[in-house]
Amino acid sequence: MRMSNTSTSTLTVGDDAPLFELMNEKRETVKLSDLRGKTVVLLFYPMDFSSVCTSEHCAFGPQLYKIAPDDQTVVFGVNCDHPFSHAAYRKQFDIAYPLLSDPTRKMVKAYAMFAGEEPFNCAKRGTVVIDPKGKIATYAPAEISQERTVENLARYASAARALS
Repeated sequence: MRMSNTSTSTLTVGDDAPLFELMNEKRETVKLSDLRGKTVVLLFYPMDFSSVCTSEHCAFGPQLYKIAPDDQTVVFGVNCDHPFSHAAYRKQFDIAYPLLSDPTRKMVKAYAMFAGEEPFNCAKRGTVVIDPKGKIATYAPAEISQERTVENLARYASAARALS
């Protein structure tokens, strides 16, 4: 994975979103730079197959139209698991959006969404929405054990779309 920015301790609304280049569960490369002009919703989550993460992904899928009502909004799950894990996870639970893999942890660190090496060396739970101009529109870390709601995600994405 290539990053354009060095790791930062925090991001704020209005900052340039750190560029990333990650593999999805099909081992295809997804580049933030290719998504300019779209609203990008990044759903950071700790681990594939964990109970809270699975509950969230299964809740978001049937209501994805509320978060991404058109082709100008894209949603990605992001964590540090390998693309092969993502492929099995997405298939088993019929997850409605691509899952991006950051095994080097460079991207989760650049987005200040790294939970630390102990105890699980994983991503935090949190939502980052990038507006069509490539700026951070929402930066919302969440409690690692607390599920996010579709309503909040839809509100975040709608606000970012309004900035275009």
